[in-house]
Amino acid sequence: MWAKIMKERFNAKRPDSLMLRFHTQTGGAELTAQQPEINIVRTTLQALAAVIGGTQSLHVNSYDEALSLPSEKAAKIAIRVQQIIAHESGAVDTVDPLAGSYYIEWLTDQIEERAWKIIDTIDSMGGMLKAISSGYPQSQIAESAYRIQQMIETGEMVKVGVNMYYEPDWVGTTEVFRVKPEVRDTVMERLKKYRSERDEMKVRDSLNELRKMAEKNDVNLFPYMYNAIKAGATVGETSKTLREIWGEYREPIIF
Repeated sequence: MWAKIMKERFNAKRPDSLMLRFHTQTGGAELTAQQPEINIVRTTLQALAAVIGGTQSLHVNSYDEALSLPSEKAAKIAIRVQQIIAHESGAVDTVDPLAGSYYIEWLTDQIEERAWKIIDTIDSMGGMLKAISSGYPQSQIAESAYRIQQMIETGEMVKVGVNMYYEPDWVGTTEVFRVKPEVRDTVMERLKKYRSERDEMKVRDSLNELRKMAEKNDVNLFPYMYNAIKAGATVGETSKTLREIWGEYREPIIF
């Protein structure tokens, strides 16, 4: 689909432009707060599927992310999942382990057919920007989340540890990571020190230049953002400058 869209819609000439490169992150919405350690199994299966599917970049969620920010232990286990797939599973020993699978090819055809229908719907709305303004993708995501949650609550969709094999005392045995309050103070002190050591004149001038270019609406802002950061501006200050010109996007309320 990527190659077809790039070639036929955008008239791409370079062969490299027809090659899809993609990142995969395991499903955060699939993580459960109940029996959180079994999320390791879930993310392993998802990561293996991504590798078999040819992903070029991969992030594995930590098992405790339904409860808190990842603990160091949980984050390290997530890395180990990738390392075991890379070095022990054999999935990377061939370019396309599932080549020739009738079922995989059938599923691929089904996904492509449904994806084209969605693209056609968005095209009929006038493009993605207009679709977002009308709330179409937001409503589709919300409807999907509601439908899946409904299936879990009725038992139509099995969620191990939630609606099947549930053990109410399990979660109490899981270490929950809490950020220490003094971390905030440390970061603020570091930021204060950083700002005290930079050339405020250069920062101000670079941000003013960025603001001036942003007002034109037809200028590549990357060089000006780069110059601002190089001069010592923070990401927050750079973002604030752009918000002053463009405002901040607000999701339309969809009922």
